[in-house]
This record gives sequence, structure tokens and C-alpha cells, in this order.
Amino acid sequence: MANQGKVRVYRAPMTARFLTMQDVADELATSVSQIYHMVRSGELPAIKIGGRGQWRIERSKLEEYIAARYAETAEFVKTNPLGESTPGD
Repeated sequence: MANQGKVRVYRAPMTARFLTMQDVADELATSVSQIYHMVRSGELPAIKIGGRGQWRIERSKLEEYIAARYAETAEFVKTNPLGESTPGD
């Protein structure tokens, strides 16, 4: 047998470091227009690449953004308990 004694190494598919706006929109279940606004407002860090100025969002920056939104939401829930009247209700 030709493969006898050889060790086969499994390599997991590489996760892309940079995502397109469409990739991010799909991940967050929102529109590309919303992602563009988040990038242009500085809410979501991104880089512009190439001669045509295509936007790319680094996966780690997206994960940081998501973690920050979870923290903000947790703080909101903590300070605005369900069932209690808030100003303007």
C-alpha cells in the first residue's frame, strides 16, 4: 500500500480575516445600507482598499462590535427593568 505509514494532517478551512459589507450584513441580519452607515459614522471600524475603494471589516472588529452591543444591551436591561414605567411610557 502506498499510503502505509504516512500520517494524514487535517487542516480546518481558514476563516477569512476581512469581510465584505455584504458578509457583515448577512451576519447581523441587516442591510448593506445599514452596515455602510455604521462604517461611515465610525460606529463599526473598517478599511477602504483598492482603487475602487471597497470597504472591508476585520472579523475581530466585528466581534468586538457585537460584544460591545451585548454589554450596552445588558446595561440597558439592568437599568430599565421590565414592568417598571420609564419616562415617556
